[in-house]
This record gives sequence, C-alpha cells and structure tokens, in this order.
Amino acid sequence: MAFEETVFLTGFPGFIAGRLVRRLASEGARFILLVQPALLARARDEVAEIAAETEAPIANFSLVEGDITEPDLGLPKDELGRARAETRTLFHLAAAYDLAVEREVAQRVNVEGTKNVNDFVKSIVNLRRYHYVSTCYVAGRRLGLIMEDELEHAAGFRNHYEESKHLAESSVHALKSDLPVTIHRPAVVVGDSRTGETAKYDGVYYLIRYLRKWPAGLTRLNIGNSEVCLNVVPIDFVIESMVALANDERASGATVQLADPAVPTTEQLFDEISKVVAGRESLITVPRRIVYPVLMAPGAPKITGLPHSAVPYFFLEQTYDTTRAGALLDPHGIRCPRFPDYVEALVRFVEEHPRL
Repeated sequence: MAFEETVFLTGFPGFIAGRLVRRLASEGARFILLVQPALLARARDEVAEIAAETEAPIANFSLVEGDITEPDLGLPKDELGRARAETRTLFHLAAAYDLAVEREVAQRVNVEGTKNVNDFVKSIVNLRRYHYVSTCYVAGRRLGLIMEDELEHAAGFRNHYEESKHLAESSVHALKSDLPVTIHRPAVVVGDSRTGETAKYDGVYYLIRYLRKWPAGLTRLNIGNSEVCLNVVPIDFVIESMVALANDERASGATVQLADPAVPTTEQLFDEISKVVAGRESLITVPRRIVYPVLMAPGAPKITGLPHSAVPYFFLEQTYDTTRAGALLDPHGIRCPRFPDYVEALVRFVEEHPRL
C-alpha cells in the first residue's frame, strides 16, 4: 500500500502519533509534523529513529514549531503557505487526554485547538482527506449500544475530557458537507498486541498493576462484574485501521468506531489478567454494590492505584457498534484481536517495564 504524499500531522511525538508516522513512513509518506517548541528536541530524536528503522529519507520529515491553540496553528507565514500548498492528508491527534483535565485546559486544547485545525484544513489547496481522532467516550453518560452515526445527546458527561472531545468532534462533523472527513473513535487504547509496548499505564493497566501487587491474594476476589464491559483495543489495530481507512475512499464522510466487537466484561478482563499473573482465575466475584463505593473511598487510590476519575469507566453500561468499521476494514483483512490472545503481552511488558 503506497502512501506517497505529504501528510500534515498534529500530536507528534505522542505515542499514537509516533506509531502512525512510523507506519506511514514505511509506505513512502512525506510529513509536515506540527510540534510544540518544548517537545522539539524529543521530536528530532524520534524522527531520526523512525527514518533509520523505515529507511525513509530524513528529508521526508519536516518538523515545524507551532501550537494548535494559536491562530494559524502558530506557524510562520512561510511555513503556513508551504503547508497549505503541499498537504494532501491531515491527521489531527493533538489533544489533552487526561480524564481529570481542568475545564479551561480541555476547552482551550481540545475545543478551540480543533477549531483552529479546522480553519487550517479549510485553507489547504489540494486536500484529499481530513482525519480527526476522537474517542468512543463522546457518548458521555449515555447507556446501551452507541451507534457510529450517533453524536448529539443530552445525557451529560462524566468529566471535561469527554465534553470537550464531544464538542470538538461536533465541529469536525459539521465540515462533512464541504470537506472529505473521516472521524476515528478509538475505544481505550492499550499496548501492542504482539510486544505489549505502550507509553502510558492507565485504563486496564490499573487492573494489571493492582493484581501484580499481591497475585496470590488479590486475584482471589474478582472486583469486575458480568454486566459491564470495558472496551480496549491494541495500538497496532488502531494504527493499521487508520492507515487502511486513509487509503479507502469509502471512508470519506464516515465516523468509525475502532472498538472490539467481541468486548469482554470487566469480570472476564479480571480473570484473563489473573490467569497470566497468578496462573488461575478468581474464586469469588465481589458484588458491584460493594466494589464501587470502596473504590471511591477517599484513601482508595493510594491502595489500588486507581484514581477516582477512572473508576466510573469500570462500571459503564455502554457498548459500541462497529458495523461500519467492520464493513470498511474486513476487505483489508483487519480485525481487532481478542483480549485473551494478547493480554499476556500486556502483562509481560508491565513486568519488564515497571516504570515508564
């Protein structure tokens, strides 16, 4: 699959952005990478590594200092003009991803920043596609099955992260009538399904690290439940999906939920991790009515490692339809791996890298 065109990308050198650049570089892409000044040295190092690994010419990677929170992305006039003229595909990944993010930061980065990217996209001379990376959690407090063509709702949100990503996606969605847009909604992104490599321990990693504290004892009492699912997807599935959709004209105008269609319950997640950590499943499942208030107790995060901001996601009665994602990705041979098939890779990576 050749991708010999110029890609403008925000969010580099973040983990997902870095993996995406590495994958597209192997297909011959050229890049204009928007980098915050404070991250420029790190970005240079990562570009050098990617160029060496993919054997791509270093000239294919152009690092430009800027900031999505500024008009024209903070780009100098000459860089802005070049980007408008050369860009064919744009991936917007830059965002504040913290569940506990303050409202002012979420609005400035996720909402206003995305509007600034939208304005820039409108000025691109030969735009082929605009890819916006959202999240399944734009569904907020909604319950039940969330469809890929559903966005607006009045259910409210658990935090400023969810609300700001919803507002940002709404602003991108509004461009679909005039521009070729694809919106990607990943579920909870975890490490590589083969190597386990990740850059952040959150989501299901709270459970992995909790059970590793005392495998013989903590694995006996299952704190998950059979009524709620936690949808996790490995980073390699997300990247392969995004690259395939970037070259698939059927994805233009689509919103695609990159989620696991065979999602395990939190009880099953617990047992799959327990089998790797302790060699057996749990013995007893603790009732949900007991687990939730205990995890939300004032001192619980110091004991469990699970911050209060993350607790609701282990009790969220929400699932995600992937009908459109399946129809688009199946012809490319891309399917989300089953959690039991890669959980060992995740756990082993944590064991080998206790601190990131």
